[in-house]
Amino acid sequence: MKKTILILSGIISVIAMSSAVFSSDEAQSKPASNYIKPADSELKQRLTPIQYSVTQNDSTEQPFKNEYWDEKRDGIYVDVVSGEPLFSSTHKFKSGTGWPSFYEPLETKNIAEKTDYILIFPRTEVRSSNADSHLGHVFSDGPEPTGLRYCINSAALRFVPKDELKKEGYGEYTALFDNK
Repeated sequence: MKKTILILSGIISVIAMSSAVFSSDEAQSKPASNYIKPADSELKQRLTPIQYSVTQNDSTEQPFKNEYWDEKRDGIYVDVVSGEPLFSSTHKFKSGTGWPSFYEPLETKNIAEKTDYILIFPRTEVRSSNADSHLGHVFSDGPEPTGLRYCINSAALRFVPKDELKKEGYGEYTALFDNK
């Protein structure tokens, strides 16, 4: 019995030390970002009730009754919580779903995907990487060149028109619209 306890203690110690080492390395190797999630108290003051519900509680807004489903201007879409750049109007398409749809993200590093089972069958949820805002879902029924459809809640986004990109601190994206 003592031998079993000693072996188990040794195994637990090794696991604990390895997880501490790996989590420490991971924390140190994660790049710093200018796009951070504000405190919940600030979000409750700054966001509308639907923005808060969608981004923080994984809600979904109504189709065809949201701000950007039919937006046609050139510009980019950023996370309403952190401001991290997410999608571009150059990748937007009319999906007929009633939500803004994109065939690829503007910055893949700012998008995190995870599987959810809320509707029983698995879906791929899309979240912002830095603020962990719920954005929507991605499906494999989109147009070429990717075949993907990022179906995103308008309430999770803030639109920055191309003429305001530099002023808003997103000047590096103006080249997307040079040939338009």
